[in-house]
Amino acid sequence: MIKDLVVNLTVGTDRDPAAQFAISIAARFQAHIAGIAFAYDPVITPTVMDGLSASWVEAQRTENRAAAQDAVDRFEAAAKREGLSAEHRIIEANLGRAATVFGRIARCFDLAMVGQTDPERALPDDLLIEAALFESGRPVVVVPYIQQAGLKLGHILVCWDGSRNAARAIADSLPFLAQGKKAEIVMVASGGRETDELPGADLGEHLARHGLNVEVKRLVAAGVDVSNVILSYAADCGADFIVMGGYGHSRLREFVLGGATRGMLQSMTVPVLMAH
Repeated sequence: MIKDLVVNLTVGTDRDPAAQFAISIAARFQAHIAGIAFAYDPVITPTVMDGLSASWVEAQRTENRAAAQDAVDRFEAAAKREGLSAEHRIIEANLGRAATVFGRIARCFDLAMVGQTDPERALPDDLLIEAALFESGRPVVVVPYIQQAGLKLGHILVCWDGSRNAARAIADSLPFLAQGKKAEIVMVASGGRETDELPGADLGEHLARHGLNVEVKRLVAAGVDVSNVILSYAADCGADFIVMGGYGHSRLREFVLGGATRGMLQSMTVPVLMAH
């Protein structure tokens, strides 16, 4: 059961799809919600450092604090309209530290929420997604920057490849699956042919013991990367929520995302629950 969740609030804009979607989840589960707004330190490159005054730097910090406060005010107003238990934090940090801090904060919540990176905005959402996924130990819901509707669970796609990460994501998604109208286990076979190597039937039996009625669907990649196959099928069948394992590893304290995870984060069209 989801009792509390945390969301990274988008600063510097009136539109925050991740916060609105997080509020819809909190309302569905009557969960406590926390909003985190980062007031980022000014980004100063070495080539212009000597030409900047201390007053300019402080003015930028003041502007960023005001943007964070605006994001918090919108979040609190939206949570109040839904009658939710809510809290917020404004944290001053540089871009790199913000990701680490958010990952650590998320450890004390059932679910973390982050918006997909908007290509028209220079915000470090990818860093926050990676930190939440790989450092929090919690499931993460990534919300498309084009998202407008709140939580819908009419058709859920459960991506299954028999891996540990996929198993973790499915276990973490059970509160959503329990409230969904239809769930489909989707397996992607590479090499241009269907295969029976992935134990979709076993997973179906496992979910049936939780009172869920699921269907199993095998898709063939046939030269197309896995994320595009999944997203194409999601569009064809009208799916409104995707569950999948998040893949990658750390190299010299830098995250290296797996191909399917990276492709999904770049091209996602519906909210995706990931776990690592």
